[in-house]
Amino acid sequence: MLKVIHSGNAMPMSLPVDPTSEFQPGYFGSLKVLGGDTVLGVSDGLSPLGIIDDVNVTAFTAPKVDEIVQIPVPLSQVIVDANGKRTNSVEVSGILDNPHIIQSSFISDISVFLNYVNGIITVPISSELNADLDGDGINDGFKILVNYIYRIANKPGDSSVISSGRVTIHYQRGIYATDQYDTGCVFALNCTLYVNLSGVLTSKQPTENHPGVAICTAVPNSVQSSLEFLLL
Repeated sequence: MLKVIHSGNAMPMSLPVDPTSEFQPGYFGSLKVLGGDTVLGVSDGLSPLGIIDDVNVTAFTAPKVDEIVQIPVPLSQVIVDANGKRTNSVEVSGILDNPHIIQSSFISDISVFLNYVNGIITVPISSELNADLDGDGINDGFKILVNYIYRIANKPGDSSVISSGRVTIHYQRGIYATDQYDTGCVFALNCTLYVNLSGVLTSKQPTENHPGVAICTAVPNSVQSSLEFLLL
């Protein structure tokens, strides 16, 4: 998804598309040479030209930000270690809101194992309990904060560029919002944004040669998953 909140009067550009590139609205594009022709494909962040406003994917994806997973641990499975910490004596599992997780996109605030296909997370043995789920003042489970990107079930891929062979790209300074970004980093208001090697916005500069392309104007959260930014 790409939303144009405010921009100037210039129309977006329409350029020949690299048919081998997969993208969704909100990806950044760069010019490249393919078979002697200059085309637009997904950017690696070094020389982004603008924001793609077309789709060419085999499967649609969406982000999930600040999802909280609560996993209770039965009293019979709680042990106190040598340091006085309450831990689990067996592995315990919880289920994410979505299956079909993209492996590289997943982050968690505690160490867990993830089944990327069915979206089940498992807390290893001897992890310190971090949540009082029944409100009695004693930790009796886990509260886990996770971010990830998942493939949307029952929504096959699509292409808006097959018939024309061209792709629309926004290049003008303005305010935009997208649900295509790096979920493996932390966004902060007014932080500098870069384009990562996969062609989406990130707050982590991939290399010293990657330029800043935008400023974050609203961070994604559990209520509003879009990243809002000012394109420079």
